[in-house]
Amino acid sequence: EKVNDSLCLTLIITMIGSYSRRLLSTNPVVKVTNTGPTSVLRSGLDKNKSSTITSPRLEALRTRLEEDDSSGNSTLSDFALPSSSSLSSTSSPSKSDYEKSIIRRKSKPRPAKILPKPSWLKAQPATSEKYLSLRSTVRELGLATVCEEAKCPNIGECWGGLGDVNNDNENNEGSSIENVATATIMIMGDTCTRGCSFCAVKTSRRPPPLDPMEPSKVADAVSRWGLDYIVLTSVDRDDLDDQGAGHFRAVVQKLKEKSRRKETMTGDQLLTNNIHQDNVRDELWVEALTPDFRGDLDLVSMVATSGLDVYAHNIETVERLQGRVRDHRANYSQSMSVLEHVKAVNDHALTKTSIMLGLGETDEDIRSTLRDLRNIDVDVVTLGQYLQPSRRHLPVKEYITPEKYDEWKYEAESMGFKYVASGPMVRSSYRAGEFYLKNLLKEKEQNSIAEGKI
Repeated sequence: EKVNDSLCLTLIITMIGSYSRRLLSTNPVVKVTNTGPTSVLRSGLDKNKSSTITSPRLEALRTRLEEDDSSGNSTLSDFALPSSSSLSSTSSPSKSDYEKSIIRRKSKPRPAKILPKPSWLKAQPATSEKYLSLRSTVRELGLATVCEEAKCPNIGECWGGLGDVNNDNENNEGSSIENVATATIMIMGDTCTRGCSFCAVKTSRRPPPLDPMEPSKVADAVSRWGLDYIVLTSVDRDDLDDQGAGHFRAVVQKLKEKSRRKETMTGDQLLTNNIHQDNVRDELWVEALTPDFRGDLDLVSMVATSGLDVYAHNIETVERLQGRVRDHRANYSQSMSVLEHVKAVNDHALTKTSIMLGLGETDEDIRSTLRDLRNIDVDVVTLGQYLQPSRRHLPVKEYITPEKYDEWKYEAESMGFKYVASGPMVRSSYRAGEFYLKNLLKEKEQNSIAEGKI
């Protein structure tokens, strides 16, 4: 009897503990199987051998769901379909019913990152015979031009020799510069060692080596074109010991040498060298648009004393925006020192620079930059609209109106600049060979001769 009482007590305690655990647990199924006088608890896996006991919490949830279904409360279809009055209660919802119930709303328009171009930004088409002739020679000799590499919009106008000179020029009143083309040849390759945020020229830490025949190729191209004003520019070559200054000097000297030789050629010699008589000019003016040579003034002197007529180096933007716009190796004071040093070693040459507008500068920023340039006796300044080459480059902050460019031209001239080109489509080498600038060079040369400097 004592043994039976003990077994019964053990069974009662076990059952009470199991029932308590079921009440406190979320597990849905627990099975109890009787095997004689002793009860053994098992997991509810075999439905054929045992009865299933369900959690009271789960049973209560099922009961509520059944009550909702029987009382006709809202179901999932009521949220996906129109009201019940618009659909038949007997028919099941069709695909078209679901489509009709969907309300499509357009998202709010995102702020435009690229401003639409205004109507005044229009360039001449690049289709003239002069343009095609220049391009053919560039391809034949394997040369690069900044006009193409930097995607300049004025290539049709400059290469084609289109446009008119300002009528206020007393020496050329009413005259046209038609057929007077200007090309900007980019020497030392088409790949730059710097990565300015505004520039479309390719970049690399190790560009291809220099072409030792490039000075002769450039001189040959200019002779064929019959130009009387040529602009040379170059990529930055920080990978070279002299950063390309020696190569730049060699190209300028070769151009001047071939120009002087061409002036003394006879008709037969001109034909032998593939030069038409109409392409013989009295002189060749050379403008060099140079890098900053990292501020090495000895390298600046090497180019400044090569025989060039105009030494150009672009300040690009106002002082406040230099770090955002230009490569970290370039800066405002460094560029100013380059332009100032040129006057110290070659007072015959004109100095020139260019400023892009539309990058977020203020009027006072521009005015301060113009004053700084005049303080170091820069002769020529150009102001033009920055245009974003691609989405990877700096976006345009503002399109400056033509009227505003006219105001800047007037203000710059009043500061004492000898020549100012200001307009939406103006670039650093834009119509660089205009009669007024060439006349300015001739006047400066004549003054130097009179003073015995030449």
